[in-house]
Amino acid sequence: MSRHSGAHASSKLDARLQALQDARELGEGVLPDQALQDVFDVLERASSRRSLSGDHTVVGFFGATGSGKSSLFNAVSGAEIATAAARRPTTSEPLAGVWGAAGSEALLDWLEVRNRHHAASVDGFADEQTGLILLDLPDFDSTHAANRGIVQRMVGMVDVLVWVLDPQKYADAAVHHGFLAPHASHGAVTLVVLNQVDRLPEHDVQPVLDSLHAILAGEGLGQVRVLPSSAVTGAGIGEVRAAIRKVAVQRQAQSRRLEADITKAGQDLRQASGDGDAAGVRPAARSRLAGELAVAANVPAVVRAVGQSYRLESVRRTGWPVTRWLSRFRPDPLRRLNLRRDSPAGLNRTSLPAAGAPERARTDAAVREFADAASEGAPGPWRAAIRGRARAGRDRLPDALDQAIAGTDIGANRKAWWWGAFNVVQWLALLTVLGGLGWLGVLAGLAYLQLPVPEVPRAEGWPVPTLMIAFGLVLGIFLAVTGRFIASGAARARAARARRRLNSAVAAAAQELVVAPVEEEIARLAAFNKALKKAMGP
Repeated sequence: MSRHSGAHASSKLDARLQALQDARELGEGVLPDQALQDVFDVLERASSRRSLSGDHTVVGFFGATGSGKSSLFNAVSGAEIATAAARRPTTSEPLAGVWGAAGSEALLDWLEVRNRHHAASVDGFADEQTGLILLDLPDFDSTHAANRGIVQRMVGMVDVLVWVLDPQKYADAAVHHGFLAPHASHGAVTLVVLNQVDRLPEHDVQPVLDSLHAILAGEGLGQVRVLPSSAVTGAGIGEVRAAIRKVAVQRQAQSRRLEADITKAGQDLRQASGDGDAAGVRPAARSRLAGELAVAANVPAVVRAVGQSYRLESVRRTGWPVTRWLSRFRPDPLRRLNLRRDSPAGLNRTSLPAAGAPERARTDAAVREFADAASEGAPGPWRAAIRGRARAGRDRLPDALDQAIAGTDIGANRKAWWWGAFNVVQWLALLTVLGGLGWLGVLAGLAYLQLPVPEVPRAEGWPVPTLMIAFGLVLGIFLAVTGRFIASGAARARAARARRRLNSAVAAAAQELVVAPVEEEIARLAAFNKALKKAMGP
C-alpha cells in the first residue's frame, strides 16, 4: 500500500471515528447507557490500537475444545509453540508467536499477553520483516469463566480473527450465535478454517464445506473464506499460511478491523436508536400552539378589557361634562387586571385569575399535540426525548405567559388625539349654555327688582340667550353621542392591536419554553443520523 493511499485511508478512518464519537455524544441522555458505553469502548480500543505498532498484524486463533486449534497454531507456526494437552481446556491463557519482535512489546502489553515466543522464520510465510503476531487463545467454550472472558476480550482486540472449527461441531450454535453472527460486519478480517478434515471420508469433505458456507451466508458472512485443513497430515496448512501472510503483508488488517468495529458499533447504535427523522415544527403547528396557549392565558379576556377600558375612558374625557362624572363610579377593567399603571410593565404581574384545572388541561393538551406532531416519524427514544423537552417547559408556561401579558404594551395609557378636541368643544358648549342661562338670569333679576330690562337681541325672532342654551345643549349631546360611536370603532381597533401584540408575546413565550427546545432536540436527532451515517460509511 502506497504512502499516499495509506494517508488517505487513515484520514477516512479518522473521519469515521470522529463521526462515531459525535453520534455517541449526541445520543447521551436519549439512548441506553449500555449502548453508549459499548461505543465508547470501541472508540477507546481504536485509539489505543492506533497508538501502537502499525507494522504488526495480530492474528487470533479461536476455537472450541477439541477443534485442534493449538495443533493448527503449531502447524502454521512451523514449531511446537503451543503444547496440545489431553486435559480440558487445552489452553489456559494467550500465547504469542512473534515474527518481528521490534515494536511488538507495547502491543503485546496492551493485549495482556505474557507468554511470548520469538518464532523462527518460516519460508514463504513469515520472518522478522513480516511483523506478524499469532495468538493461541483459550477455548471459547471453556468451563472456566476467566478463560471465556479472555476470549471475549480478544475477539474485540485482535486484527484478524481465525475461527477453527471441526467437522463434528462446525454447526454448533454456541460459536455461530455467540461469536460469528454478532461479528458479521467483520467479514473482511475473518478467516474460517475447517480443521481435522482427515477425520472425514474424502467424499464428505466438500459437502461439509458447502454446508458450512451456507450457514455462514445465512449469518451475513457469505464472503468469508473457508479453508479445509489438517494439522495432522498438513493438508491445507499452506493455504492457511498464505491467507494469513497476505493480510500481514498488505498492512491493512488493522484499519479493516477498526472499520469493521466502527460499522458494527454504528449498527448497534442504530438498533438502539431506531431509524427515521422527525417531521419537524411546521408553521401551522406553531400557530396552533400559540393560539391554544393564548386562550389558556386569558388573552381574550384582556382584549375585551382593552376595548371596554377605552370606551370608558372616552366617555370620561369626551362625554357631556354635566354627566361624565358618573362614569367615575364604573371600575376600569384594565386597572382591575393590574394592566393600567405608571410603573414599568416588566416589574409587575397581572391580576388575571390563576390557571385552573381547565386552563392547565388546555395547556397540557396543546403542548402534547405540538410535540406529537413535531416528533412524528422519529424513532422511539428520540420521540420520547422530544416530548420530554416539550414537557420540561410546560410547567413554567403559566408564569411565563402571565409575565408576557404583563410586559406587553397594550396601549392602556395611550390617549387618543380626538379626546382633547372633543373635550374643548364640550366645555365651550357647556359655557355657551351657562352663558345663556346667566344672561336670562340677569334679565329675570332685573325684572324681579322692577328695574329697566334692556331689549334682548334676537336672531330670526329667537332670543339670543335662549338660542345659546339650545345650541349648547344640542352640541353637547351631539358630541357625547358621536363620541360614543367613534369610541366604539376606536376601541375595536385598539383591542385588535392589543390582541396582535398579546398573541405575539404568547408566541414568544411558547417559542422559548416549548418550540425552541423541541427544535433543538429535532436538530440533535438530525445531527445524530448524519453522524451515524457518516460513521457507518457507504
